[in-house]
Amino acid sequence: MKMFKKVLTGTILAGAILTLAACGQTGLGNEGGGNNGGTTKKAADELNIGVSISTTNNPYFVAMDKGIKDAAEKAGTEINVSDAQNDAAKQTNDVQNFISQNVDAILINPVDSDAIVPAIEAANNANIPVILMDRGASGGEVLTTVASDNVEAGKMAAEFIAKEAGKNAKTLQLSGTPGASSTIDRGKGFDNAAKDTLDVLSSQSANFDRATALNTTQNMLQANKDVQAIFAQNDEMALGAAQAVKAAGLSDVIIVGIDGQPDAQEAIKEGRLTATVAQQPAKMGEIALQAAIDHFEGKDVEKTTVSPIFLVTKENVGEHNW
Repeated sequence: MKMFKKVLTGTILAGAILTLAACGQTGLGNEGGGNNGGTTKKAADELNIGVSISTTNNPYFVAMDKGIKDAAEKAGTEINVSDAQNDAAKQTNDVQNFISQNVDAILINPVDSDAIVPAIEAANNANIPVILMDRGASGGEVLTTVASDNVEAGKMAAEFIAKEAGKNAKTLQLSGTPGASSTIDRGKGFDNAAKDTLDVLSSQSANFDRATALNTTQNMLQANKDVQAIFAQNDEMALGAAQAVKAAGLSDVIIVGIDGQPDAQEAIKEGRLTATVAQQPAKMGEIALQAAIDHFEGKDVEKTTVSPIFLVTKENVGEHNW
């Protein structure tokens, strides 16, 4: 079994538009997924694959990273993993390094959907297939995109809040990293569902970060002490918001996140969070790696793979784990 190589160059690319169909072409000069053209066939244990993760400072992406590594170990595939540290420029450099190393394929979880495009196009020019995970890109050709339906996730959150808090409930929104496809799509789904059902008092970015969300929510609460609900576009921000609500001495504030991470599920059990829309990051990573293996084995690869999402509340917490 080949050893994993950890590459310490990388920048997070915070997410492209998760319009999956727009990202569905291959990096091999084909018109879409499922056609591997004149690609030389290779077995899984002959492949060397570069992996660029947006950040390993978020449990969600740590789970994705682990899913890839576990799948690679099982298949005997060599992988080189880089952590972009939420820096789009670093991520571009990491991908360029993979290209110069002549890897067989590159798996990317973008920091930024626009900033990652030149790197994807460079991989296209080098005839190296690119697979996107969790977030899309606004250009370039990719073999496939593996992600959840983030628009639906935002919609589910808004509908849950309206059901629990009632029509026109006073609501705050914490959005993610500006430019990330997940930020755009979760916000779109939430806003579309909330416009006729909730009174959204304010929406501010907290960059998908718990500490930032704590400070941002504290500031938002000073002007909105009558808030009834908070929607955070990921669980890290939801947990930060919960700290702020507790510090402000408020009670009965509905707090909903997205991701389904273990800390959030524990917080739901304890009553600090109300709900989360759970995703499966480890499974996404596993599917992405398998797509690369399938491609080099001559199998068809779908242009998009949509990973299921689940609403987790106190009633069903623990049923959908990463």
